[in-house]
Amino acid sequence: MLKVLGSTWALLLGILLLMVGNGLQGSLIGIRGSIENFSTTELSVITSAYFAGFLFGSRMAPEMIRRVGHVRVFAALGSFISAVLILYPTITEPWAWIALRVVFGFSFSGVYVTAESWLNNSSTNETRGQSLSLYVMAQMLGIVASQALLNVADPAGFILFVIPSVLVSLSFAPILLSATKTPTFETTKPMSLREIYEISPLGCVGMFLLGAIFAAQFGMASVYGTGAGFSVAEISLFVSAIFIGGMLFQYPFGWLSDRMDRRLMILAAAIGGGLAGMLGWAFGGTFEVVLFAAFIMGGMSNPLYALLIAYTNDYLQVEDMAAASGGLIFINGLGAILGPVITGWMLTALGPSGFWVYLGFFMFAMAAFVAWRMTQRASVYAEEAEDYDAVSYAPILPTGTMIAVEAAQDYYAENVDSDEEEQANDTEPLDRT
Repeated sequence: MLKVLGSTWALLLGILLLMVGNGLQGSLIGIRGSIENFSTTELSVITSAYFAGFLFGSRMAPEMIRRVGHVRVFAALGSFISAVLILYPTITEPWAWIALRVVFGFSFSGVYVTAESWLNNSSTNETRGQSLSLYVMAQMLGIVASQALLNVADPAGFILFVIPSVLVSLSFAPILLSATKTPTFETTKPMSLREIYEISPLGCVGMFLLGAIFAAQFGMASVYGTGAGFSVAEISLFVSAIFIGGMLFQYPFGWLSDRMDRRLMILAAAIGGGLAGMLGWAFGGTFEVVLFAAFIMGGMSNPLYALLIAYTNDYLQVEDMAAASGGLIFINGLGAILGPVITGWMLTALGPSGFWVYLGFFMFAMAAFVAWRMTQRASVYAEEAEDYDAVSYAPILPTGTMIAVEAAQDYYAENVDSDEEEQANDTEPLDRT
């Protein structure tokens, strides 16, 4: 791990700073929007605009990189990000913020694609798993650290918009000045959504529901906190608890999912998240309980992204995994666009408790679908437990782009190939279809 860190620290530092900047503005938008008397519905649309831009950018960025190269795309989109951050407090109109958030999401998507390309290019077959782990840690630490910065200045002023602009600008230096060679960029033609659904209905439905859940956590948590009467310090603790939970539960869930029916882990996480939603709804007036509910909700929801990808991989041929990842990301993005809008409607209809009702409902909906699918298809693990012991879970978060997901797919494929070679003398190759 230390050897990998030594060779990728510049890239990871850049990613850490990117996440601090993005995490800070994500929470700040909800707080400042409330100060500017934006309605909950307006804030929900503003939040959705980021994910619409992100989804569009994730599909456009590869073509941009192929045409003009990594460095130019990185520099151009970074300039857009810095400009948008400065413009937020100068044009405090909902329509302007919606447009700015689309540009912001588009630009960040392209920046992530570029940074992740460099990180993936610096990894080898032997170090890819460790690189992914360090990448997830950098993302989580960046988001958690960003919440502390909410307390350094008045959200009604300019300073908190200047800080993420500076951090994002600084993040480019370690990435662009690192000795890592500029990577070649290739993309894989994605599978159709219908094909992916026929292969794994749970993977598709789960990714859609998770997109709706994660977008609400990432974009609407500060809106909820403001509506619930939390102070800025309490909001920062609340958002931090979500991602600290996600960081701590990521690896235990992954370790267990490689040793049992993966659907049981998805079911357990979904039920746990649903119960956390009920807890937040029932005891919303007690901040300590809300903080605990946020910790559990984050701990249950964040590992689901990697679990659903790993589960879908269990039913794919190795050569189809990269193609399927594009469709899974697109499905997740559609859910992310829809999620904040529904959350805003529920907050308007039910008050602050609507946030927890929303999260609990979607988590229980996922649990119900998992339980139903378990009656429709036999477990891959049950069929192969005696002969097969692949380590196939790769840590990855919903904030990752196509490049990070494809790196996770490569990690999975490498482990599958390695394990199949080891047992080639004793067993016939497994049919993973």
